[in-house]
Amino acid sequence: MRIALIVGINYYKHGNPLFGCVDDALAVKAVLERHEGGSVNFDCMLHTATDPGNCVNRGTLKDSIEKLFTTKAEIALFYFAGHGHIEATGGYLLATDSRRGDEGVSLSEIVNLANASPATNKVIVLDSCHSGIAGTIPANAQMATLSEGLTILTASTKEQYATEENNRGVFTTLFVDALNGSAANLKGDISPGSVYAHIDQSLGGWEQRPVFKTNVKEFVALREVLPPITVSDLQQISKFFPVPGFEYSLDPTYEPEMKGRDLGMPPPDSENTRIFAILQRYNRLNLLVPVGASHMWNAAMESKACRLTALGEHYRRLVVKNRI
Repeated sequence: MRIALIVGINYYKHGNPLFGCVDDALAVKAVLERHEGGSVNFDCMLHTATDPGNCVNRGTLKDSIEKLFTTKAEIALFYFAGHGHIEATGGYLLATDSRRGDEGVSLSEIVNLANASPATNKVIVLDSCHSGIAGTIPANAQMATLSEGLTILTASTKEQYATEENNRGVFTTLFVDALNGSAANLKGDISPGSVYAHIDQSLGGWEQRPVFKTNVKEFVALREVLPPITVSDLQQISKFFPVPGFEYSLDPTYEPEMKGRDLGMPPPDSENTRIFAILQRYNRLNLLVPVGASHMWNAAMESKACRLTALGEHYRRLVVKNRI
């Protein structure tokens, strides 16, 4: 069972309103509910605050977080978009009825609940100001307190504000893009680590900086998208390249087109053209490059070769180790 608590708060009774948090929460819910193929992913609970008649008060927020992290699940994920606050006692997430910063829900308390959770994997995603303090002891900001299986991903460091752009959170826009496939590996899996890498690479050094903290033995997939190559084709990489540094020799029989052939060149061979189609897919995915030629077509027509890139060698090793 995978469960997610998703909270977006625009309306604050005693503070400045926000404008993109509810839309952000709706976008996160939409992308997490199902994998790209349509199968069920997370069972989501959504709390949003848009006006005086639709609020998320502190009691509701705290009770829902406690319910999330006391439920036995494969993954328990908490997403929050709204105001955050920091002071000497630590960080807080502000609910609709919070009158002052320390009347929110304590980030230390949330992390403590996640640490004690019976869920196998716990993921906390915060698009709020100063959220990078989550998972640290206020008296020693260098000391992280994460139990095994807990991952925290935040929009900004403890000193920074989380920004909105075009009425959407900058961080959450990238987070949703990552879950839609921008952070997928060649098997179509999207892990918290690959999500962070996508967000980190998308934000410049002068912008808000995401924070990633984790204590896991291996990453779990938050979502699955359709892979850019079939598993069966990917598994053949160790057949074509049996050892590191191997160069696969090509010749004109691998190219299916007759156009461009010199007189006397051998015609296409059906088995070789089938293999060449797979090799070209590898090339498009940066798994291999032609040797001594500018393109794969030239490599075949000029009887050159192709070899794996560093990424290709990584996947070759995974196949050899039966990890794919």
